[in-house]
Amino acid sequence: MKMPKKIIELLDYRQAKASNNFVPQPATLSSLGWDGIHFELHRQPQFETVEHQHTMHVIAFGFSDSPGERWLDGRSQKERRERGDIAIIPAGIVHRCNWNNSAEFGILAVEPAYLKQIGQDLVDCDHIELIPQFMNEQDELIKVIFSTLKDELECHKIGGNLLIDSLKTTLTIHLLRKYCATKPKLSSYENGLSKLKLRRVKEYICEHLGDDLKVIELAAIAQVSPYYFIRLFRKSIGKTPHQYILQQRIEKAKYLLQHQKISVSEIAAMVGFCDQSHLTKYFRRIVGVTPKQYQAKSQ
Repeated sequence: MKMPKKIIELLDYRQAKASNNFVPQPATLSSLGWDGIHFELHRQPQFETVEHQHTMHVIAFGFSDSPGERWLDGRSQKERRERGDIAIIPAGIVHRCNWNNSAEFGILAVEPAYLKQIGQDLVDCDHIELIPQFMNEQDELIKVIFSTLKDELECHKIGGNLLIDSLKTTLTIHLLRKYCATKPKLSSYENGLSKLKLRRVKEYICEHLGDDLKVIELAAIAQVSPYYFIRLFRKSIGKTPHQYILQQRIEKAKYLLQHQKISVSEIAAMVGFCDQSHLTKYFRRIVGVTPKQYQAKSQ
């Protein structure tokens, strides 16, 4: 008698509250609308997941010491899961795990299509394969990225899409370099962006300072991948896109404070800050005074 085929459940972080069916309690923090990635923070009691597959590549990060066991693609291993340890679960492989006591951990899911898009200049895109990792080792760069994304969620997205894009690109390149079965090739762009492409990018930034600018949009104007755009832009002007845009927003705010009789909150919106407090924080850090103090001195 033929045995029925075992059904493996799918966990798709593209869907809202997707993890609720796999853990005892809902995530305490969860991202929304971060194109290409999804972040969650969990505080869970002792539990065990059912066997499942992810539709996205997943990195699990331990925020507390909580040992347990994990099964990855037919292999099992007891994990130490000390604070800062990571596990990598590539999309499509069969996976389950248990936790022997209460635990705090983060989940960061990355779209396979995004990995392919960013990796187009580095590896053979038809053969991008991540190597599964059990949660027994730490990765300092991933630790910083998790901490920054956690802060970003807790601060209600004060950094905007440009910060998320930069972290997403950094993470993707790191995964390709360190955890990809195919080793990246090395490319050299010694001279940065051409004068024409750099001018076009700067003009676009100037015209859209009030928008939530994204690295992928700027890279498309320069006709390079987002990863190489960040490197080439910094090579050209000595600043990352995020640093340059912040500088331009502050300069535009200074001009408006000097020449327009409008409120600081209106200026914040016009130059791309979330609100008045967001503008004030960076304005004081860069200029040395608050926008209101600067405006008072200018009039």
